[in-house]
Amino acid sequence: MGTAFIVLAIAATLILVGVLVASGVAKLRTPDDAEGWAELGIPAVLRQEWLIRLHPWAEIALAVVLLLFGGWIGTAAAIIAVLLFGAYLVMVWRAKNRTPDASCACFGERQPITARTLLRNGWLVLLALIAAVGIGALPLAGGVLLLAVAQWPWTLALAAVAVTFVLVRETGSGSAGAARTDEAAAVVVPDDELEDYLRTRTPAIPVQLGDGTTTTLRELASAEPVLLLAVSETCGSCTPVIESVDAYRALLPEVSVRLLLQNQPENSTLRSTEEPQTVHDPDRYVGLSFADSWFTPSAVLLGADGLLAGGPVTGTTKVAEFVDDIYESLHGERPPAR
Repeated sequence: MGTAFIVLAIAATLILVGVLVASGVAKLRTPDDAEGWAELGIPAVLRQEWLIRLHPWAEIALAVVLLLFGGWIGTAAAIIAVLLFGAYLVMVWRAKNRTPDASCACFGERQPITARTLLRNGWLVLLALIAAVGIGALPLAGGVLLLAVAQWPWTLALAAVAVTFVLVRETGSGSAGAARTDEAAAVVVPDDELEDYLRTRTPAIPVQLGDGTTTTLRELASAEPVLLLAVSETCGSCTPVIESVDAYRALLPEVSVRLLLQNQPENSTLRSTEEPQTVHDPDRYVGLSFADSWFTPSAVLLGADGLLAGGPVTGTTKVAEFVDDIYESLHGERPPAR
């Protein structure tokens, strides 16, 4: 095996180590949940709390083995990395195909799955394959770390490239990202009380009802408050919200509880022409009006006075808590156990 390829394998392994550590630490800081795993299509038998908690530690442990061992141990670890990143690639690809607005918590905070996500994961699979082919030629004890220390100028150069990339990426997204965060803050419910919610104008954007009628969100909520539950037929984590619609309507008779769908009425299996009809947003205007990133399931409360009354919130658990908060705001007490 040529020296050039060994150097390439060392660089690929060091990059994988950095990615795995960054991913593991991010997941520890912002843990994922069973709902997120369901959205990625992970089987229910694997969506165990202990596995979710173990996941970031396993990534960090894999990084340590890749760094400290070569030979057959390093090769085995690199093969595991190939399988791991390959599984990540398949899961995000399938999730994106099932639900156009799918998201993943690959690096802690949930982000939409885009073509860039798929390209990134494919690139990591390629790096893992390079590492798997070359790491076996490294010393069993010490592995990449031993050679990285011996070739410290190249290691330092690689680290400088990585640090520069991170700093440039954060700087480039700073001002624009801060502006988007400020906009989103205007429509996010604080954790304490709905009464502290900073209300803004309900956007008068067009939507379709289940019977094909076109209206606007502001007109929709002109007679009574409207609780929009954004769900998708192909979103696994949306199922509990969909199944809870009747219970939410019974709990909140003062509020018109409606499903918000992204398919045309005629293409939706959840379409309803009976009041309260389903609301359809095939052009994705609603989500983009409320937040920079809009995932399902989500919920937002539209006031009858033309102002937003709460939300958006995202996630099955958050939606259920949001409904309870609305009940408490209306009735002055916590809702009965469901």
